[in-house]
Amino acid sequence: MALNLRQKQTECIIRMLNLNQPVNSTGTANEEVYKILIYDKFCQNILSPLIHVKDLRKHGVTLYFLIDKDRKPVHDVPAVYFVQPSQPNIHRIITDASRGLYDSLHLNFSSSIPRPLLEDLASGTLGSDSINRIAKVHDQYLEFVTLEDTLFSLAQKASYVQLNDPSAGDKEIEEIVEKIVSGLFCVLATLAVVPVIRCPRGGPAEMVASALDQKLRDHLLAKNNLFSEGGNFMSSFQRPILCLFDRNFELAVGIQHDFRYCPLVHDVLGLKLNRLTVQGEKGGMRSYELDSSDPFWLTNGSIEFPGVAMEIESQLNKYKKDVDEVNRRTGGADGQSEFEGTDLIGNTKHLMNAVNSLPELTERKQVIDKHTNIATVLLGEIKERSLDSYAKMENDMMIRGGIDRSELMSVLKGKGSKMDKLRFAIIYLISSETINPQEVELVESALKESEVDPCAFQYVKKIKSLNVQLASANSASRSNIVDWAEKLYGQSLSAVTAGVKNLLSSDRQLALTRTVEALMEGKPNPEIDNYLVLDPRAPKSSSGGGGLKGPFKEAIVFMVGGGNYVEYGGLQELAQRQQPVKHIVYGTTEILTGAEFVDQLTLLGQKMGLGVSSANPPAPAQ
Repeated sequence: MALNLRQKQTECIIRMLNLNQPVNSTGTANEEVYKILIYDKFCQNILSPLIHVKDLRKHGVTLYFLIDKDRKPVHDVPAVYFVQPSQPNIHRIITDASRGLYDSLHLNFSSSIPRPLLEDLASGTLGSDSINRIAKVHDQYLEFVTLEDTLFSLAQKASYVQLNDPSAGDKEIEEIVEKIVSGLFCVLATLAVVPVIRCPRGGPAEMVASALDQKLRDHLLAKNNLFSEGGNFMSSFQRPILCLFDRNFELAVGIQHDFRYCPLVHDVLGLKLNRLTVQGEKGGMRSYELDSSDPFWLTNGSIEFPGVAMEIESQLNKYKKDVDEVNRRTGGADGQSEFEGTDLIGNTKHLMNAVNSLPELTERKQVIDKHTNIATVLLGEIKERSLDSYAKMENDMMIRGGIDRSELMSVLKGKGSKMDKLRFAIIYLISSETINPQEVELVESALKESEVDPCAFQYVKKIKSLNVQLASANSASRSNIVDWAEKLYGQSLSAVTAGVKNLLSSDRQLALTRTVEALMEGKPNPEIDNYLVLDPRAPKSSSGGGGLKGPFKEAIVFMVGGGNYVEYGGLQELAQRQQPVKHIVYGTTEILTGAEFVDQLTLLGQKMGLGVSSANPPAPAQ
């Protein structure tokens, strides 16, 4: 697979751990050097899903520390630094060098170090007469977190709030866009591809697309650039398409409850960096890893929860059957089998097979036990909060475009946490084709009864009413609404002017999945014909993309403002059902649970003076 981001990023990290020396076929450097690894918190999160402690040992790393911790000198040993290029990190590196903590310092920055910081590093080490300790300085272009072969996050917190903040000025918006562009550039540099860029016009997605296009163009002018593609002769289907979207493109997916295993584990149990901590069966807390090394997780992540429970039972029965078979063959089944000397060779053969099968059986049992425990904890939450009802009714609302009033009120007054009810109320608002003021008042009073802060609900209501006004206004009054909305909303105007028709997903297939499928096909389609086309390899004048027709075999889909496992799962299903199978990488500024995204909507509501704002605004998600 060409776009295996996890593999590519891991290869870059292994090369870095081996002092940027070529790595042989066994995955280690030809000359083994013992070393120390120093990282900051952000780079620790990059390493965490990819490299385990045993891998560090394999590559000669004997000790590892956070850069901001006090450390004692370790002489005659090189230190590999993997940090973000920031002022505090540069100062700490200068201090480490001047104190002579390590024999030599191999500096690796997660993205390109700006010239002023490089000059600070040079002058600081020169001033302390320690510049000779700096062995090498590398820009690694690894400033993103890869969670699966085809899933990544830039781990940029609260980007939806920053891009939609009514008080944000042009400078703040430009800074956040530049940060997103820098992260995307790192992803493309790691994959060594220059994609064709497509996005809806207007809003943050277009801002990111234009800035990324310019950054790639500027970089491609250099003779020694990071992209190894063969010049301008590559035909369009051999290059990937980069589809950029803004969270407002399909708001509901970030809020809805979902009943599939992977989104449920993330949303309910708080899966972070592929790790999970839940209550163990015998008390105490248990930590688990859920990644591509877990075959059950890979196979069943997109199945609805009841199917997962059945699959666990099926695998447990198969395991028991296989254990019984091993016992039977080795004479340990019921204690009645007698050892017959005449069949010595046969028995020895069975024993050897049994011994060889033990590691595989043990591993299978560990996976079954892990998912049994996770499913048990999930089931408890589902029953306590009626999460199955929430998922079903929200989905029905999105398809039918509304809900019966008695059903609506019974959910809001029934089981579920405050956040569950708030999310359900927002989905009601989004899915309703027309807003019934009396019904909305009833919903708001039901939320108030449950002591729910209605800020997020009122924020979405305001956005929705603007869309309705825009849709019905004539051109003269429309410009007045737009002027007023611009003053009130700042950047979130994109949600209004772009006409958020995807606020209502008309069927089970997500609007994002439908649109990506159309963009990869590259055929004329009224839904995407007006999308922007940018090709960083083409002359600027011809970047309308007249000659860039599909179909595309590979796509990178990026959601500005926060993504989730529901969209990731939908895109992977799309890729698998294509003939031949296509490859789609999904990325986002940050991966958010429904509650974390609603917290950001609440913050925006508070900034606009809506609702009962709490003294302490909710903390942004990871």
